[in-house]
Amino acid sequence: MHAIRIQEHGGPEVMRWTELPDPSPGPGEALVRLGAAGVNYMDIGARREGGPGWAAPLILGAEGMGYVTALGEGVRGLAVGDRVAWFYHPGSYAELLAVPADSLVKVPDGIGDETAAAVMLQGLTASHLSTETYPIGPGDTAVIHAAAGGVGLLLTRMIKARGGRVIGLVSREEKALVAKEAGADHVLVHSGGGFDERIRELTDGRGADVVYDGGGTDTFHSSQLALRPHGVHAYYGPFMGVPTLRPTDLPNSILLTYPVVHHHVATREALVRRTGEVFDLLLDGRLTPRVTGRYALADAARAHADLESRRTTGKLLLLP
Repeated sequence: MHAIRIQEHGGPEVMRWTELPDPSPGPGEALVRLGAAGVNYMDIGARREGGPGWAAPLILGAEGMGYVTALGEGVRGLAVGDRVAWFYHPGSYAELLAVPADSLVKVPDGIGDETAAAVMLQGLTASHLSTETYPIGPGDTAVIHAAAGGVGLLLTRMIKARGGRVIGLVSREEKALVAKEAGADHVLVHSGGGFDERIRELTDGRGADVVYDGGGTDTFHSSQLALRPHGVHAYYGPFMGVPTLRPTDLPNSILLTYPVVHHHVATREALVRRTGEVFDLLLDGRLTPRVTGRYALADAARAHADLESRRTTGKLLLLP
């Protein structure tokens, strides 16, 4: 088989299309032939700088869907030929993967391969943000950074399905229409901080109930100033940078949280239930991922370069 492997951390140029021995499923594992792999900022961070579980050399990628081709000892509930998906399995940029069966969920009929691959990590992240991080209710106002990105578009649709109001932030004018098409009530074109005054204008001086901030350290302070008293600042994404903060710096008694999607699906039961909720939204038409880039798996470096340019919108996929 072939996979996208790196020997050292760095730019897209360190990514290599590498021939490797076919894996075999061990006890409790399923051998999966890749159907599509999702491209995420997590992958870029793993390539650039590594981190726990991501030390070079390694195969990149975490999210995808595929077809079960063999089962290891002790696997129950799966059969050869099943379509399955996963939100986190390191090494997903590969033609064949040996994946723990407990990390896999079956893809229902009616959901296409690309759709399944596009919603696992980002869909579960959006679910976590809109339900457990801050449970959106009718009339709540949410600010979403990178509203035209993969998480931002799914999060916008989930918030609208729960009766909330969305103010989206995008970096370029051409991205504003994409965010509006997903249901955002207002879209601001802005880079860095300084947007908090406009948020207050749009909320009649009250401030937003929650800010979903995947923008990094440059937007950190303005996100907090945009919140109402006791509002929630959800600062998510493992490779955004860590701002310096003292508790007394927090304005308006706001609540600061660093949501991690693994806590949303910490058990097998939670994974199946939460993924089922995302799949139900897909099946009844309330959630539609926007796949805007399809690349051959061998061209993963080009996908990374395009995503890093911040000119892309929606979801990028790698196809074997």
